[in-house]
Amino acid sequence: MRVLVVFCHPTHESLTGAALARALAGLATGGHEVRVVDLYAEGFRPELSLDERAAHLVDHRLEPGLRAEVTPSVEALRWCQALVLVHPTWWSGQPAMLKGWFDRVWVRGVAWDLPDGSDRIRPMLRDLRRIVTVTSHGSSKIVNAVEGEAGKRIASRSLRAVCSRRCRVRWIALYGVDTSTPERRVAFLDRVERELELRPWWRRRRRPGSRSTPRRRPPRSSRRAARPGR
Repeated sequence: MRVLVVFCHPTHESLTGAALARALAGLATGGHEVRVVDLYAEGFRPELSLDERAAHLVDHRLEPGLRAEVTPSVEALRWCQALVLVHPTWWSGQPAMLKGWFDRVWVRGVAWDLPDGSDRIRPMLRDLRRIVTVTSHGSSKIVNAVEGEAGKRIASRSLRAVCSRRCRVRWIALYGVDTSTPERRVAFLDRVERELELRPWWRRRRRPGSRSTPRRRPPRSSRRAARPGR
């Protein structure tokens, strides 16, 4: 599978940097073809310029108006079959750098189209069948659920809407990272590497101590016979 990994964090000397390393290790084990976009290292500019805003509804296939610095990301996005986003969660969502990448790269003629006379966009990233987010949250799962997890909705709804109809979205998160133990962080990184192999469900590695065969329910007649009398 062709996989595009987008990393968004100021430093690799962080938990997010460690998650990137483990994600790449998992993808290597799975035998995937990988490209990496490191937004901070590349000095990506997230702000949408006045010209880009004016060309928001321009079909960039017909009138190429994309700035040169976003062209490599556009080509990689069109190339990939799976997208892996590795970033921290700040203010309940993606960092501004990554949000700007969405604004400037996922444009008309690249990620979506708007036919004349239509008020509904049509997806163009039809080869993109998997979106995986690897992230961490400072607060607990309960607090994030109350807040609404805006970043998760962007991945599972907005991004997915312009991909293949069969696109599957996976959210791999460590909640409560500010108070987490070293053991929890190690378990999180192990999970990242394991799940980023992106193997089909029938080829996934089993965890130590898991059942060798799936549990099967007994026939209906047996369940009825075993039911206690009322």
